[in-house]
Amino acid sequence: MSLQTAFYKTPIGTAKIIGDENGIQSITVLDEDFSGNLDTVNTKVPYYLQDCITQLEQYFSGERVNFDLKLNPQGTTFQKKVWEELLNIPFNKTRTYLEQSKALGDVKAIRAVASANGKNPIWIIIPCHRVIGSDGSLTGYAGGIWRKKWLLAHENPVKQQSLF
Repeated sequence: MSLQTAFYKTPIGTAKIIGDENGIQSITVLDEDFSGNLDTVNTKVPYYLQDCITQLEQYFSGERVNFDLKLNPQGTTFQKKVWEELLNIPFNKTRTYLEQSKALGDVKAIRAVASANGKNPIWIIIPCHRVIGSDGSLTGYAGGIWRKKWLLAHENPVKQQSLF
């Protein structure tokens, strides 16, 4: 079966989801608005992409902290190893690029790890947004720093409350 595409409107843009019966190959968030009627598109989503949309809806509504989807990202062996390790970063936690390199067993691979992190084809579900600079800065995110900041704030259970 050929790859299928579905679109889902999120608070940070329209998610473009590509996959087939072998799993989700990519999720990217588009900067431009999707010109089609998303409600119409979503009713025709292949069954193997429907669960992804359901789980993304749950994530954005605050009901889901872990994803349970069949993933099939396309990349080199090294990239896939980096992406697998990203899945070990818990919800509402961050890890530095150095810590990520250490977890992969090679401190000297920090640049290669950062590069592979930036090529993650399955945004949000493979949580590359949870990797930050050693000084705590929100360095690099293919979707833009504002999206990384939004996702990390969304995952933080401590919401700023007004004093008045």
